[in-house]
Amino acid sequence: MTQDIDSTRLTPWLEAHVPGFRGPFTLTKFPGGQSNPTYRIDAASGGYVLRRKPFGPLLPSAHAVDREHRLIAALHPTAVPVAKPYGLCTDDGVIGSMFYVMELVDGRTLWDGALPGLDPAARRATYHALIDTLAALHAVDPDAVGLGDYGRPGNYFERQVGRWTKQYRASETERIDSVERLIDWLPRTLPPQDRTAIVHGDYRIDNLIFANDGPQVVALLDWELSTLGDPLADFSYLLMNWVTEPEGRSGLLGLDLPALGIPTLDEAVARYCAATGRDGVPDLNWYFAYNLFRLTGIVQGIKKRVADGTASSAKAAETAARVVPLADAAWAFAQKAGA
Repeated sequence: MTQDIDSTRLTPWLEAHVPGFRGPFTLTKFPGGQSNPTYRIDAASGGYVLRRKPFGPLLPSAHAVDREHRLIAALHPTAVPVAKPYGLCTDDGVIGSMFYVMELVDGRTLWDGALPGLDPAARRATYHALIDTLAALHAVDPDAVGLGDYGRPGNYFERQVGRWTKQYRASETERIDSVERLIDWLPRTLPPQDRTAIVHGDYRIDNLIFANDGPQVVALLDWELSTLGDPLADFSYLLMNWVTEPEGRSGLLGLDLPALGIPTLDEAVARYCAATGRDGVPDLNWYFAYNLFRLTGIVQGIKKRVADGTASSAKAAETAARVVPLADAAWAFAQKAGA
């Protein structure tokens, strides 16, 4: 049992809110840097997952596990594969912070977008499932599932460009010319938003659980950045894989995709458009510039923490060194988009 959660108070809550729950149980914290600590519950009645807010004082809108629970509860009856939610506890007196419990989904996590170990047909089917699951999410009518107020109205990219500009300025350590050009160019060239959908915010292959014996997606995870917005934000973020160098994660640039069985970028676009009733997508170069600008802002935050001595790991310093190359790559896409 982990030391930070009192099982004697958790047990009656689980018995009251999780149908068929039977103890005894053990609690194991999942490794990794989730901002909301996540635990595996192994009980006599089966496996479950608990996600809680961190203990202690928090920013008002951060670590909104109640928002995550609301979303997966709304999506569970739809065609979008999510873990079944069992209940939300808003009483800090039970374990010390708000938490929710959902089913433990059995399946595989795929970390490398090149999908080593699979044959070409399995790779193709896996990518089709990846694209189709995103299309299914974007097909959900937010109003019809009670999520009409899940995000702010208006142009999603306008809000996001403003947000990441602010984030970048707050952690700026030096002047970078390509960032200055992006901060000027992006707000002046915002694409029109013609659809509003539930946006995942971090849609990538390792945030999905696939069936153990096939390409089917059995759960989409990690909804911390979800909101209402432009579905092309999610789709263009996924398509960044095709224009990113392979790094053992999602990058596919330069690989022989037909030989591997992985759809080309054009094939991925065609499949998504067919599934979502689009005639096509606009010039993707603007979206790629935006996605790399957003990543620049995130990595600049890490660089600032390294400079302040609050993120001293070798990996953090290595990540911080990517700021200028990321910004330059973003500006290169902006130029392709006509900047």
